[in-house]
Parts: sequence; structure tokens; C-alpha cells
Amino acid sequence: MDEFELIRCYFAPLSPARPNVVLGIGDDAALLAPAAGHLLAVTSDTLIAGRHFPVDTAPFDIGWKALAVNLSDLAAMGARARWFTLALTLPDVDRPWLAGFAAGLQALAADADVALVGGDTTRGPLSVTITAIGEVPAGRALRRSGARPGDRIAVSGTLGDAAAALRQWQRGDAVVGEGQRRLRARLDRPSPRLALGLALRDLAHAAIDLSDGLAADLGHVLDASGVGAAIQAARLPTSAELLIAEPDADARQRLQIAGGDDYELCLTVPASRWIAAQQAAATLGLSLTDIGEIVQTRGFSVYDGNGAPLRFTEAGYRHFP
Repeated sequence: MDEFELIRCYFAPLSPARPNVVLGIGDDAALLAPAAGHLLAVTSDTLIAGRHFPVDTAPFDIGWKALAVNLSDLAAMGARARWFTLALTLPDVDRPWLAGFAAGLQALAADADVALVGGDTTRGPLSVTITAIGEVPAGRALRRSGARPGDRIAVSGTLGDAAAALRQWQRGDAVVGEGQRRLRARLDRPSPRLALGLALRDLAHAAIDLSDGLAADLGHVLDASGVGAAIQAARLPTSAELLIAEPDADARQRLQIAGGDDYELCLTVPASRWIAAQQAAATLGLSLTDIGEIVQTRGFSVYDGNGAPLRFTEAGYRHFP
């Protein structure tokens, strides 16, 4: 099977005809038609086997996650996802693996209503690079640089589940019971919060998606905005599954603060818009939890339930330690 047959067989179905795709797969480049008055939001991520996902991850889940991590970036910008490209490096042509990978990719693409418009395939160690493209009205994108003192710091969903699942895999724990399966699903099939990003685009001051951990990712917002954060550890949203998997509160909070792969949104919201933001999230069936406040003094600080500072040294995931 050559490159072109591989594309026709497994990936052409991900490129349906639509008005905003003038020319998709099959030429030297795609021709896209963004909506009038909109800017393009473009993001790209590479996933490498054994580093960004466990080597035994199901191909369906690899396809899903490779797209999800990119769509999550668009969600953090308040952009509407439209298109994506795929660069796939394969050690060999494994038809069952390709079928599963394409199925996972297509499942999320259909759910998010995005079209595959190009890419590349080559031979080598397994890696997946996706570039996702979205649209956002000019002047209305959420950015990291908008946080202001007094903003509430909010996160969607729950934190620490994916990090707990990764730790279980690293220990060699078998995935048994519904609780462990749910934790592993948070690692393998994250849910990009696209609808939430759109709903909060005009309510939040700043946003970022939580890929490398709360401390690392919120730290980017703090640096870009020139502010600090005061986090209340007792408010970190926790799933029932994580409470069982990690009953020790200190260890659990470290997973929630430094662990990555949650792909929830972290936003800063002015106090005057906090109730509206919560209501917008609830309308989508999502939770939005106030975990602290943006402060004038630079730095990332964590406090316990009595207001005492907690010593915290983990910095989250780093690509080049």
C-alpha cells in the first residue's frame, strides 16, 4: 500500500464536502474560506509513542487524543474549530491499527464538526502531528495576557484524573473496575471544551487549556498578564474516582496541581461576570469551579483550608527538562 492508497482508504472519508473547504485533500495545498470578519486561529501538536501516550494505547484512542489536544487549544482561544491537517509517521503499514486510528480520529472530527483538509504520511517511529484551524471574530479571541487582579480563577470539570491514570500505568497496575476505567478514559480520550470556550469568550478575561498541569499552564497566563495567583487547594474539583485512587489529600492535590493531560479549561473571570459564567457552563452540562483569585503580586501560591501557604515545588510537565 503506497501513501496515496493509504490516504484514500483511511483518511479521505474525514474530508467531507462543505462550503468553507474550496479544495481539500488531493492537491498541493488546501483552499479554505474563513467567514468574513474572522481571524484564523492555528495550533499544532505532536504526539510521540511512549512519551505522550502509553505504548499500549488503543489506536482508536491515539486518533481521538491526537485531535483532541489540538481542539483543546482552539477552545482556550474561544475559537470555533473548522479544519485540521494530519502528518502521520508510521513504522509500517498495519491495516488493523490504521483502521482503529482513523476511526478514533473520525469519531471526534464528526463530534466537533471539523474536516481533514491535508497532511502527509511517512515511514519512521510512530508519531502524530495535527494542525487544527479555527475561526474567531476579530478582536474577540481569548488570550493569555488578559488576566487582571480580582479575577476569579476557574477550571472546568475535575483535575488530576488523567495524571492518576498515567501513574497507575507507570506502576503497571491493571485497569480493573469502573473507576479505573473512567480514569484511564480521561487520559486516553480527553474532551476538548469547545462549546465552553465559545460560551465564555465574552465573559472571561483570559484562558488556557490544562495540558501540562495547572501550575505550569496557569503560570503561562500569569507571565503573559504580569500578575499572580492565589489558589485554594481545598477548592480543587475532584472526581469520586480520584478520591478512591488517591485517598491521601496531599498526594492527590499534587496530582491536581502538577499533573497534566486533563485538557480542561482554566479561565480568569471578573467577579461581576462569575454567576453568568457558571450559568453558561451549567447550560452545557459542565461544572465551573472557582479555585482562587488573580492577585497583583507575581507568583503562583497555594493555600490550605486555613489560609496557610503550602510548599509546592513541582512545575508540571516540561518537553525539554
